[in-house]
Amino acid sequence: MWKPHAPPPQRITKSPDPESQQRNVRRIAQIVKLKPEFLDKYKEVHAAVWPEVLQQIKVCNIEDYSIYHDPATGILFATFKYVGIDFEGDMERMRENVKVREWWAMTDGFQESVVPGAKNSESGSPPWWKELEEVFYLE
Repeated sequence: MWKPHAPPPQRITKSPDPESQQRNVRRIAQIVKLKPEFLDKYKEVHAAVWPEVLQQIKVCNIEDYSIYHDPATGILFATFKYVGIDFEGDMERMRENVKVREWWAMTDGFQESVVPGAKNSESGSPPWWKELEEVFYLE
Protein backbone atom coordinates (compact mmCIF):
# COMPACT_ATOMS: atom_id res chain seq x y z
CA MET A 1 0.00 0.00 0.00
CA TRP A 2 2.72 2.53 0.87
CA LYS A 3 5.45 1.50 -1.52
CA PRO A 4 6.89 4.68 -3.05
CA HIS A 5 7.90 5.09 -6.69
CA ALA A 6 10.72 7.53 -5.94
CA PRO A 7 12.09 8.71 -2.62
CA PRO A 8 10.40 11.94 -1.57
CA PRO A 9 12.36 14.79 -0.02
CA GLN A 10 13.63 13.84 3.42
CA ARG A 11 14.63 15.71 6.50
CA ILE A 12 16.80 14.27 9.24
CA THR A 13 15.69 14.93 12.79
CA LYS A 14 17.02 13.81 16.13
CA SER A 15 14.82 11.23 17.76
CA PRO A 16 13.39 12.28 21.15
CA ASP A 17 14.94 9.10 22.57
CA PRO A 18 18.68 9.82 22.96
CA GLU A 19 19.50 6.09 22.76
CA SER A 20 17.87 5.63 19.35
CA GLN A 21 19.34 6.39 15.95
CA GLN A 22 18.64 9.46 13.88
CA ARG A 23 15.51 9.03 11.84
CA ASN A 24 14.35 10.09 8.43
CA VAL A 25 11.10 12.05 8.36
CA ARG A 26 9.33 11.55 5.06
CA ARG A 27 6.11 13.27 4.10
CA ILE A 28 4.11 10.99 1.84
CA ALA A 29 0.97 11.78 -0.17
CA GLN A 30 -1.08 9.24 -2.11
CA ILE A 31 -4.32 8.99 -4.07
CA VAL A 32 -6.83 6.31 -4.95
CA LYS A 33 -10.38 6.55 -6.30
CA LEU A 34 -13.38 5.78 -4.10
CA LYS A 35 -16.28 3.99 -5.76
CA PRO A 36 -19.20 6.41 -5.28
CA GLU A 37 -21.58 3.74 -4.00
CA PHE A 38 -19.22 3.11 -1.05
CA LEU A 39 -18.83 6.68 0.24
CA ASP A 40 -21.05 6.19 3.30
CA LYS A 41 -19.55 2.79 4.13
CA TYR A 42 -16.00 4.13 3.74
CA LYS A 43 -16.74 6.97 6.16
CA GLU A 44 -18.43 4.54 8.55
CA VAL A 45 -15.48 2.14 8.77
CA HIS A 46 -13.00 5.00 9.12
CA ALA A 47 -15.01 6.44 12.00
CA ALA A 48 -14.16 3.22 13.88
CA VAL A 49 -10.85 1.91 12.53
CA TRP A 50 -9.97 -1.43 14.08
CA PRO A 51 -7.62 -0.97 17.08
CA GLU A 52 -5.18 -3.57 15.72
CA VAL A 53 -4.83 -1.55 12.51
CA LEU A 54 -4.28 1.73 14.35
CA GLN A 55 -1.67 0.09 16.59
CA GLN A 56 0.21 -1.42 13.64
CA ILE A 57 0.29 1.94 11.86
CA LYS A 58 1.93 3.48 14.93
CA VAL A 59 4.33 0.56 15.40
CA CYS A 60 5.40 1.01 11.76
CA ASN A 61 6.42 4.62 12.43
CA ILE A 62 3.56 6.39 10.66
CA GLU A 63 2.31 9.65 12.16
CA ASP A 64 -0.03 12.49 11.19
CA TYR A 65 -2.07 10.21 8.91
CA SER A 66 -5.09 11.83 7.25
CA ILE A 67 -7.40 10.85 4.39
CA TYR A 68 -9.43 13.44 2.48
CA HIS A 69 -12.20 12.91 -0.08
CA ASP A 70 -13.03 15.02 -3.13
CA PRO A 71 -16.68 14.34 -3.96
CA ALA A 72 -16.38 15.91 -7.43
CA THR A 73 -13.77 13.38 -8.60
CA GLY A 74 -14.12 10.55 -6.07
CA ILE A 75 -10.42 10.86 -5.26
CA LEU A 76 -9.20 9.92 -1.79
CA PHE A 77 -6.07 11.85 -0.85
CA ALA A 78 -3.94 10.47 1.98
CA THR A 79 -1.02 12.15 3.66
CA PHE A 80 1.22 10.97 6.47
CA LYS A 81 4.71 11.21 7.90
CA TYR A 82 7.03 8.25 8.09
CA VAL A 83 9.34 8.80 11.07
CA GLY A 84 11.29 5.55 11.25
CA ILE A 85 14.66 4.42 9.96
CA ASP A 86 13.64 1.42 7.78
CA PHE A 87 10.64 2.26 5.56
CA GLU A 88 10.73 -0.96 3.52
CA GLY A 89 11.07 -3.08 6.66
CA ASP A 90 8.22 -1.27 8.39
CA MET A 91 5.98 -1.69 5.34
CA GLU A 92 6.79 -5.42 5.29
CA ARG A 93 5.84 -5.62 8.99
CA MET A 94 2.59 -3.85 8.12
CA ARG A 95 1.83 -6.46 5.43
CA GLU A 96 2.58 -9.30 7.89
CA ASN A 97 -0.26 -8.23 10.22
CA VAL A 98 -3.35 -10.39 9.59
CA LYS A 99 -5.81 -7.71 10.77
CA VAL A 100 -4.19 -5.09 8.52
CA ARG A 101 -4.53 -7.45 5.55
CA GLU A 102 -8.21 -8.00 6.45
CA TRP A 103 -8.70 -4.22 6.66
CA TRP A 104 -7.05 -3.71 3.29
CA ALA A 105 -9.16 -6.45 1.68
CA MET A 106 -12.30 -4.70 2.93
CA THR A 107 -11.30 -1.13 2.03
CA ASP A 108 -9.75 -2.09 -1.33
CA GLY A 109 -13.23 -3.30 -2.30
CA PHE A 110 -14.48 0.26 -1.87
CA GLN A 111 -11.75 1.68 -4.10
CA GLU A 112 -10.36 1.70 -7.63
CA SER A 113 -6.62 2.04 -7.99
CA VAL A 114 -5.33 4.65 -10.43
CA VAL A 115 -2.04 2.73 -10.75
CA PRO A 116 -1.90 0.57 -13.90
CA GLY A 117 -1.54 -3.11 -12.98
CA ALA A 118 -2.22 -2.66 -9.26
CA LYS A 119 -3.95 -5.71 -7.78
CA ASN A 120 -4.50 -4.78 -4.13
CA SER A 121 -2.89 -3.14 -1.12
CA GLU A 122 -1.38 -6.37 0.17
CA SER A 123 0.69 -7.12 -2.94
CA GLY A 124 2.57 -3.83 -2.63
CA SER A 125 3.86 -3.84 -6.21
CA PRO A 126 2.67 -2.01 -8.10
CA PRO A 127 1.20 -0.02 -5.21
CA TRP A 128 -2.58 0.24 -4.80
CA TRP A 129 -2.42 3.92 -3.80
CA LYS A 130 -0.54 6.18 -6.22
CA GLU A 131 2.20 8.15 -4.52
CA LEU A 132 2.41 11.80 -5.46
CA GLU A 133 5.52 13.86 -5.99
CA GLU A 134 6.05 16.66 -3.50
CA VAL A 135 6.69 19.88 -5.39
CA PHE A 136 6.49 22.41 -2.54
CA TYR A 137 6.73 22.39 1.24
CA LEU A 138 6.85 25.26 3.73
CA GLU A 139 7.82 24.28 7.25
